[in-house]
Formats: sequence, structure tokens, C-alpha cells
Amino acid sequence: MRGTDTPRSSPLVPDTVRAEIARHDWASVVCGCGRPAAHLADMLWDAAEGHPAAFHALQGHVFTGARLWPPAAAACGVLMAVWAAGPPRQATREALLWTLLSLLSAEDDGTPYEAGLYGQCAAHVRAGLPLLVTVLEAGPGSVSGAYAEGILELLVLSA
Repeated sequence: MRGTDTPRSSPLVPDTVRAEIARHDWASVVCGCGRPAAHLADMLWDAAEGHPAAFHALQGHVFTGARLWPPAAAACGVLMAVWAAGPPRQATREALLWTLLSLLSAEDDGTPYEAGLYGQCAAHVRAGLPLLVTVLEAGPGSVSGAYAEGILELLVLSA
């Protein structure tokens, strides 16, 4: 990462998130920007460290409007690992929930017989459903609560 073979390290990034980023061959996937997606590892690392702008920077690389790009499912797996680790700051949680809502707002690209990018993203988010429900219970009427409600509604519609 960052042009070296040395893995990044940060006390802000849990081992589970580090492992999820490392398990993907980002360079073999074409990014939404048209380049190999190797640069997404750094963007996701920045997001995992809690930088809200890093989540928004995924737009155009992982998703654009209602379209998901090839790295969407892997990136969603990393985002859910960040979510499971419990982002500490409100701004980080809101940016993460916005990104998940953006991913789930895309059109389904699969068929009834296979999980396309959308189905894979939805499966990652469904795995963290209990944590999303706690956001609704803890903060109804909040920005985080509104994002979580939108995510849950989309998951129900796609089930």
C-alpha cells in the first residue's frame, strides 16, 4: 500500500478491518474511475481511520449515482468490518451510513439466479443488521437514525 510492500499500521484500525482490506486483490479489479482499484485500499484505510471525507471519496470509484462499480462488494465488506468495529465519532458513523445507503440505493444488477454486485453488497449489510437496528433504537430522528432507517427499508424491499 502507498507504493510499498509494507502493510499500513494504525492503532485506529482494528485487525479485523486490516484483514478485510488485505484479503482483496484490489489491483485486479477495474475501479469506477477506469484504473485498477489498487488505490481503493488507501481510501478504505483512511475511512477505517475515521476520516469522513474518505467515505464520500468512494463515490465515482465504488458507486456513481445508481450504478455500482466492480469493487463495490469488496469495499462494502470493508465498510461493514469498520461498522462492526464501532466507528467512534458521530461524523464517521454518519459518513459510513451514508455510503452504505448509497450502495443500497443502486439498481440491482443481478438476476434471480445470481447475486450481482447489489446482492453481494446487500448480503454484507444484512450481516450487520443487528448493529443497524441499535442505531434506530438509540437515535430516532437523528441523521444516523435516518440513514439507518433508509438502509433497513431498502433491505426489506430487496428481500
